[in-house]
Amino acid sequence: MSNPENAQDAMLGNEPAVEPVVEPTAEQHTDTLPSIEEQFRALELKAAEHYDAWLRAKAEGENIRRRAQDDISKAHKFAVEKFAGELLAVKDSLEAALAVQEQTVDSFKSGVELTLKQLVSAFDKNALNEVNPAGEKFDPHKHQAIGMVDSEQEANTVVTVLQKGYMIADRVLRPALVMVAKGK
Repeated sequence: MSNPENAQDAMLGNEPAVEPVVEPTAEQHTDTLPSIEEQFRALELKAAEHYDAWLRAKAEGENIRRRAQDDISKAHKFAVEKFAGELLAVKDSLEAALAVQEQTVDSFKSGVELTLKQLVSAFDKNALNEVNPAGEKFDPHKHQAIGMVDSEQEANTVVTVLQKGYMIADRVLRPALVMVAKGK
């Protein structure tokens, strides 16, 4: 059954106002919404923009990689430049010593000593350190044992250094060639 209030409204002719539902026409739809073709074109443009941006980013990445490789190559090529500059003074001293016509043993010896000081100075400036382990405990990372000898020293102690070793910073350039004490 119906509601009594609705019945009264119906008798009095007071019907509730109902708005008619109006369906939009096809023309109204096309005015407010873009067509599929327009949407497709817009998406194609956006895709082209993204593709272009991707290509640019890829090219920039390649350029950065190439520049980094060039920098590394130059660093390798010119890494010894400072050290080589230091060695030029040593070479000049040796050439000057050889150019002297009348040399005595003492003058020759003092010239060689000065040249050795220049070389040691160049080594020091470039973190090239001498390893002279006489009397130290044998370290296989810095020393190369040539043989073992009887000695009064403790076992595995360096007794004789046959050839000094060298290190650049903390890396062994050449291990010291040593003779090591045998166990007692």
